[in-house]
Formats: sequence, structure tokens, C-alpha cells
Amino acid sequence: MMNIRSVAGQMFVLQVLIVLLLVVAAVVALLVQSRSDRYDAARDRSLAAAQAFAHSPGLVDAMQGPDPSAVLQPLTEAARKDAHVDFIVVTDRNGTRYTHPQPEQIGKQFVGTIGPSLNGAVTVEQVHGPLGLEYQVVVPVEDANGSVVGIVSSGMKVANVSSAVNRQLPVVLGAGTVALGLATAGTALVGRRLLRQTHGLGPEEMTRMYEHHDAVLHAVREGVAIVGGDGRVLLANDEARRLLDLPDDAEGRAVTDLGLAPRAAELLASGRSVSDEVLPVGERLLAVNTRPTDSGGGPSGSVTTLRDSTELLALAGKAEVARGRLRLLYDASMSIGTTLDVRRTAEELAQVATREFCDYATVDLAEEVLRGEEPPVLTVGAPVELERVAVTGVRDDSPLYPQGELVRWAGSTPQAAGFVSGRSALVPEVSTDAGWRKQDAERTRAVMDFGLVSLVAVPLTARGVLMGVASYWRGRDKEPFDEDDLSLGEELAARAAVSIDNARRFTREHTMAVTLQHSLLPRGLPEQSALDVAYRYLPAQAGVGGDWFDVIPLSGTRVALVVGDVVGHGLHAAATMGRLRTAVQNFSTLDLPPDELLGHLDDLVTHIDQEAAAVEGSLAITGATCLYAIYDPITATCVLARAGHPPPALVRPDGTAELLDLPAGPPLGLGGMPFEAMEVRLDPGSSLVLYTDGLIEDRTRDLGVGLDVLTASLARPDRSPQEACDAVLDALLPARQTDDIALLVARTRVLEPGRTAEWEVAETPAAVARARADATRQLTEWGLDEAVFVTELVLSELVTNAIRYATGPITMRLLYDRTLICEVSDTSSTAPHLRYAVADDEGGRGLFLVARLAERWGVRYTPQGKIIWAEQFLEPGAGTAGPVDALAWPVDEAAWPEDE
Repeated sequence: MMNIRSVAGQMFVLQVLIVLLLVVAAVVALLVQSRSDRYDAARDRSLAAAQAFAHSPGLVDAMQGPDPSAVLQPLTEAARKDAHVDFIVVTDRNGTRYTHPQPEQIGKQFVGTIGPSLNGAVTVEQVHGPLGLEYQVVVPVEDANGSVVGIVSSGMKVANVSSAVNRQLPVVLGAGTVALGLATAGTALVGRRLLRQTHGLGPEEMTRMYEHHDAVLHAVREGVAIVGGDGRVLLANDEARRLLDLPDDAEGRAVTDLGLAPRAAELLASGRSVSDEVLPVGERLLAVNTRPTDSGGGPSGSVTTLRDSTELLALAGKAEVARGRLRLLYDASMSIGTTLDVRRTAEELAQVATREFCDYATVDLAEEVLRGEEPPVLTVGAPVELERVAVTGVRDDSPLYPQGELVRWAGSTPQAAGFVSGRSALVPEVSTDAGWRKQDAERTRAVMDFGLVSLVAVPLTARGVLMGVASYWRGRDKEPFDEDDLSLGEELAARAAVSIDNARRFTREHTMAVTLQHSLLPRGLPEQSALDVAYRYLPAQAGVGGDWFDVIPLSGTRVALVVGDVVGHGLHAAATMGRLRTAVQNFSTLDLPPDELLGHLDDLVTHIDQEAAAVEGSLAITGATCLYAIYDPITATCVLARAGHPPPALVRPDGTAELLDLPAGPPLGLGGMPFEAMEVRLDPGSSLVLYTDGLIEDRTRDLGVGLDVLTASLARPDRSPQEACDAVLDALLPARQTDDIALLVARTRVLEPGRTAEWEVAETPAAVARARADATRQLTEWGLDEAVFVTELVLSELVTNAIRYATGPITMRLLYDRTLICEVSDTSSTAPHLRYAVADDEGGRGLFLVARLAERWGVRYTPQGKIIWAEQFLEPGAGTAGPVDALAWPVDEAAWPEDE
């Protein structure tokens, strides 16, 4: 729909009005012409009829006859009809009618002008006659002598002439209407196209748009040239004239006549599509874009835009360099510091730097940094000793110091100066740097001969600690380093220095944690004869944890096996582990059964959590698990209890392996739930396998799968504990160990029956002497004569106290193992106490004598009462060879791998 305010709308209305006026004028002219033509036709017909009748033979004779009307009336009527006129009237010279279509008018005076006709002239006129308004022609009737004897008038009624014209009027008006419709439709089509071309804009808008476009066309800093299909320039703005150096009269001229270079002329006149094609014009480089104008149905030709890209190319080169540096820094942020390993981080820095920045890169670090320490502060000019930890380059045969070598840098070198002062050094040409050439004359000459000519040395500084120096080298085939390269090298070094310092701090903390952990764990196994024990302890690669194990000799040749795990890693977990291990050792001296010992350990962990909550303000769960087992080689039984720990595995002498269905119990620190112990009888040669969850848990498999692999790897007879440890680790050790692993394999032994002696003691004083005699006799059989005297005194005191203060039955037992153990049991639950006796006290000296004569003594409670025991060390070579002689117990160094 066209808006009347738009140029197209206004043009449409104007054209419609013009067409309408033309059509109306044409219709009027047509009507006027038709009317004129009808009157002319009526005149000609009437004139012809009148003259024909006036010159008809016999007319004069009839007029001069006695009754002209009777003769002429029929003739005139017949002639009138034949001539298609309305009347033919014949009169005499006086104008008296002889004939008339209306007979009553005969004899009356003729209405009209007859004077001219009497003189021989023809008259054409309109009169109001008997028939009304008449159009008539009057001609004379002459006799043979040429005298006018009368007149003949012929004509038509005006009404009949007008009606003929009116009958043509609809046709004329219809034709005019059709012409007006066709003209309007054509005007509408023209207006629609104009509407599309003007986009419905009004005159003011068109003017304003033209002014704006003209201003933009000539103000824009991009040349615009429009070339027609005939190769002539239709338009060129000011910038196009300037860039192409066109003459003032370029518009309208052929492109080939403008004096352009052949390639420029061909590009402008070709009409082909071109995108950002570089066109050299003089000293300029123009970016040319050309598009044909006839692609959308427009006129043939092309539009070309020209942009001066000389400066842009220079800026683009700088921008590309900047993008490359940003990309390198991004790669550095993603590639450097992927691990907490100092050496690996230094290698990552060298690898990133040699991708785009330099040809060779080296990283030198102080030895203290590699140990996790801070290097000492040096004075200016002092030599610097740094270890070459990374060397990377395009070739492997460079003369630079190799990796792993301890380099002593002279104080004048850029590396030493940067390490001492913390400032970077830029050496565009190493051959002219006297300080660097003082380092090693032979090596510097080899470096220059190799083609390395430019150097940037940047100290690695983070958090105020100078740790080393990164050196970047370029060969002859690259531009020497400049200030921008120095800034980039410093940025790379700064990012790497933070990662190296993080790795250094981790190394320090990891070393401290490992040292603490190793100091808290057993470094060897105690001497005992009940079990053949082997162990492995593997700390996690990422950090130490809280796993621990222990082998604790107890009274009565019994041995306690302990494996535990504190949740978490780091110093806190290691310290908590040390506290728990110490507590277990202390509780074990009380000879507590496993379930009671775990109960006390649970109280301790709860107390630790409460202490942490009091300091930190929130309750913290330490989280720990433990398995405690006591093996008695005399009865070949083992009592076990666990607190949230994985179940132990049992390997019987025939190689059958199984997991003991030991009640789990809650983890330590939860409280509120008792622990349950289970007693298992073990055949001699059976192996008890204790471990932590780090052995069986892995991200790549389920816990149940790990337990199945464990039992499968143990299911083999006649395998030593050392071999069993190796087999288990080969089967279960993950590729990347994320948790500590503690593994304890104990093969059982039993004490030979001949190494024990037991007697019932009567509750009478006389029984003391018999007890001494029985003990002396047994010791003599064992060849322990040197121990008779001390044993008699110890047994005398223990038996006497039992008789005096306890209730029966009383039992005395001697155990001959690595030591000689004397035990006296009774049914009383009261325990004796060691005290000092003054000079006038009658008693109180018995236990004092026992404590002085025996190496150790103590009390352990049983369901039936208590046992007081005393242990004596035997002289080397005393008695016959026992189980101790068959087994050596060196420190198991293989169980402690080097720290990773």
C-alpha cells in the first residue's frame, strides 16, 4: 500500500490526474468532433438532396404548371425518404410552399432565408420551422435561361442530428473509461516499481537520504567506484580518486583510458567478484572488494571498494605477534605446574619456551630448592652453584651444560648476576658480552660455533625466594631478543616460578611428613618366636597418610599384631597415627584383650576430636580404623577384634586362603558401640595377613574385586611371608598409588611342649619349698643352672604372695623361650603393688626383689583371675638351641622403599 506522502504515492496521484485530464479532454474532443462530423454529414446530405431535386428534370415545368403541389408533393416525399432527410420543401420566388412533409403547411410561407438563393446562392442555416429546430440548406431553382423561378430547401431536424451523436456517446465514454483504467493500471505498475526503488520514502526523506549518502560517500575513508557494464566509470568518491589517482573527469570515461596500471584496470572493469584482494598501487597496498550489480536484477556493472591496508598490514603483523605471545602464555598456564615435582615443572617450562619463543631453554636450580629448602642469600659478584635440571632444544647435541650437571657460574655471567640480584638480563649478541664469555672459554666458543647468538637470563623468583635461573637461547636464523622478548621471558619465568615454589614447598612438607611418619613407624621387628613376620609399607605418591602397623611382644610368649589407618593425608594424619600407635603400645602393656583395647582406643580418638573442636570451634571427626590381634604360641590360638578395618586373610598350611568373618565394629571415634572379639585356632604354619584399605581399594575396580584378587594371590602353599608380600603387591599395587599401603604377613609357630612346665601349688606355706624344688629340677633339665638362684627367689616371692593374699587354686608355670618366664596364677583379681619398705617394715620387699632380679614383671588378668609373671634374660649360649636360633631377625630394609 502506497503512502500518499511518499514519492511513489505522490507520483501515482499526479500521473492519475494527468491521465484523467487527458482522457476527459480526449472524450470531449471526440464528442465535439463527432458532433461536428454529424452536422457536416447532415449539411452535405441535405445539400445533395436539395441540389439533386432542384436540378431534376421537369421541376421547372411542374412549378409553372397549374397545380405544382399536386405534382411535386409525391415527388418530394419520395426523394426525402431516399435521401434520408427530414424534409424537402419547394417554394416559389415569394417563399410560398408547394410541398412539405406536413401537408397542412403547403401554401404557407417558407420559414428561412431565401434572399441569397434568389440571387443564385446556397444558404445553410438553422431555423425554427414547422418541424421544430431545423438544420436546412436552401438552393435556387433556375430555368433554362438561368432565372431563379423558385427555391428548394432540404434539411434535418436538429434533434435527429443530436440523437445520432448521443447514440455514440456511451461508446465514446466507455472507450474513455477503458483508456483511463488501462492508464491507471500502468501508472500503478510504474508507481509500484518506483515504490520499491524509493523504499516508500517521502521527498524530504529522499532529499535528506541523498544528502547523507553523498556526505558519507565523500567523507568515508574507503574508496567506492561504480563501473557500468560498458566499462565506463559511473561514480567515484573522493577516497577512490585519491587512492587510484584518478583525473577530475574520470566519471563517464572508460576505465582503460584513466591511465591505471593494467592489473588495476582489469580488476575494475572485469566485473568478477573479488574479496580482499591486495592490489599494489604506487607505494600503497589496497585491499579490493568487487561485487557485480546485476546479481539481483539490477543494471550490469560492478561496485568496487578500496581500502588502504598499508598500515593495517603492519599493525596486523604486530597483532599476530601479540596473539602468538598470548597463546604461548596460555599454553604455559595450562602446561606448567601439572605436578608438584620441582624437576618436572622445570622441564615443562623449558618445553613450553622452545615451542615458539626460543631455540633452546635451560633451567638451573639451587640444590636447596630440590630438597625443598630455601637457598642462602649471596653477595653481588659471588659465584653461584646451580644444578642444571632441564635442557630442551631443537637438537640434542647442543654444547650447553647437560642435565644433571652442577654448574658453577662466574659472578659476571648473566645467570649468576640474575640469581643474586633478582634482575633479568638481555644479551642480544653473546659474542660481545664479556661477562658471559668469562664463564668457560672453551664452552662459550663451542656455543657460538653452534650458532647460539642471543640470550635472555631470567631469575626464578616467587614469594621473595630466588630459586634459580631460566635461560633462553636463539640461533642465527631468528631475530635477536629484544625488550618485548625479555618481557615475555619474564612472564613465562614468573608463572613457572610460582609452580616451582609450590613444588618446593610440597617437597619440604612431604619430606617432613615422610620423616615424621618413618620416625613414628617401626623400623624393624622385635625379637619373638611366636611368628615369622614380613611386612611392606608403601607411602602414597601424593603425600604421606596415617597407615601404621606394629608387632608387639606380650607376656607369656604371646605377640600382638596391629594394623591401623587414619583418614586423610599429611602431617596431621601422620601425627595422629603416631599418637594412636603409642596408645596401642601403652594399652598393650596392660595385657588387655583386643576388644577392650579397641574400646580404650576409641575413647582416645573421641578425646582427640573434642580437643580439635575446642580449638577450631567445630566438631571434627578424625576417622580411624584398627585391627588388633593377639597370638598365643602355646595354645596356637589367635584372638582378634577390628574397628571398621578390612577383615584379615588367613592362609592355611595347605594353601587355602580365606577372609575371616570377623565382626566389623564401628570406626574409632564414633563411640557408643562395643567391639566384639573372636578367637580362632591356627594350625602351625598358617599365615595371618593384615593390611590397610589402600591395598585393595582402587578407582579402576570395586572393593569386592580387590578382596578376591587378594585371596587369589595368597592361595599357594609353602610360601614364605616375604614371598607372600611380593605376590600380593604384584597383584594389587596400582599404577598410581593414591593411598598408603601397609601389609603384614605373619606365619604362626607353636612353642614345643617340652619348653613349658606347669604345677599345681597347694595353699600351704610348705608348698613354697616344693615349688622351688620343682623349678630347680626343671631348670636343670633345660640346662639353665645359672638361672636357678634367681628363679628360686622370684618364685618364692610370687608363690608366697599368692598363698598369703589370693585364693586357690594356685598354678605355677615356667616357659623357656628366648627368655625364661615364671608365671603364678590364682583366682584373685587384686593386683600387688610395688612400694619402698622402710627399715622397720616387716614386709613389702618381695616385689621389690622381683623387680630388681627380673628384667620385666607384670600382671595380666584372665577370666579366672590373674597371672603375675616375671621374665629373665638368659646368658648367650645358655641351655639348648631354641626356636630363636633357627630364625634371624634383621631389620627388613626391603619393606621400606625409597621415598618417591
